[in-house]
Amino acid sequence: MPALEQAATAAPATVGFIGLGTMGLPMARRLVEHGYTVRGFDPVEPARAALAAAGGVACASAAEAATGADAVVTMLPDGAVVRAAMLDGPAAAAHAMRRGAVLIEMSSSAPLATRALGDALAQAGIAVVDAPVSGGVRKAEAGTLSIMAGGDLDVIAQVRPVLRAMGSNLFETGALGSAHAMKALNNYVSAAGLIAACEAIQIGRAFGLDPVVMTDILNASTGRNNTTENKLKPFILTERYDSGFGLALMTKDIGIAAGLADALDRAAPFSHAVADFARQALERLGREADHTAVDRYLKLLNGERDAG
Repeated sequence: MPALEQAATAAPATVGFIGLGTMGLPMARRLVEHGYTVRGFDPVEPARAALAAAGGVACASAAEAATGADAVVTMLPDGAVVRAAMLDGPAAAAHAMRRGAVLIEMSSSAPLATRALGDALAQAGIAVVDAPVSGGVRKAEAGTLSIMAGGDLDVIAQVRPVLRAMGSNLFETGALGSAHAMKALNNYVSAAGLIAACEAIQIGRAFGLDPVVMTDILNASTGRNNTTENKLKPFILTERYDSGFGLALMTKDIGIAAGLADALDRAAPFSHAVADFARQALERLGREADHTAVDRYLKLLNGERDAG
C-alpha cells in the first residue's frame, strides 16, 4: 500500500507544502491535523513560523520541503511561480523529490502550462496531479474545500487521502490540466455573476429600488448566484470590500479562461469583455483590492464619490 494511502492507519506520510499564504497555510494545517508530517516552505518567515507553531516542519527552501516527501503540494500565485519553485536552480523542489513521488499542483494555473510542467517532471519520474480548489479561506480552515483533480486516475487515487484531508468535495475532471481549465472557467462564470450583480444593484438604486430588497428578490429568483447569496449584503452593500479574495487573482483566472478559448480557437466574446473589465478595474483600484471592489470601480465610472 502506498505511503500516502496508509496515513490514517500507520506511520504518517510526509507531504511537502510550498506556498503558505492565505489559502496554503490553513490547508497545510489541515494536513497536520490529519496526521501527516508536513514540511513547508514559504519565502515569508512568519508563514513558516505559523506552520511550525501548528506542528509542521518549517523549511528554508522548496528543495528542503520536498526532501523525503511522498507528495509535494504547491499553492502559489500562478503557474510560472510553480514552475520556478519546481525546476529553477538548486533550491528547486524537483531536485529533492524521489522517483515515484507526486506533485499535487493546487494553484490556479494555466492548463497548457500545467501539461508542459507534467512533461518536464515525468522525465524525473515525478507524476503530477492538478488539483485547484474552490471555497475560500473559511472552507480551507474547515477542510471543506471543493477540489478538482486532473491527471492519471491511479495517481489521483494514490493522493486522494491527502486531498480528502483538505476538501469535502472531490471531482475528477479528466487528463492533466483539465482541473486547472475547470477552475479558470468556474472563476470566469463567478466573476461574470459578480459584475452583473453589482451593475444591477447600482442601476436599481439609481431608479429608486432598495438594494436590500433587490438582493432578497434576486435570491428568490432566477438571478441568484454566489455573489447575490454570499457577497452583496456583507461585503458590497456595506462597502467593506473585504471578502478575502483578491481582484488580482480574479483577473488572472478570467485571463486564463479567455486565453484557453483563444488557444482552442473558440469564439468567446463575453469572456474577453469580462477579462477587459477586470483588468481595467485592477489598474484603477490596485493589486491590493478585493474582488468585490469591482462595485467601487463601477461607482467611480459613474462619477460617484470614491468609496475608499
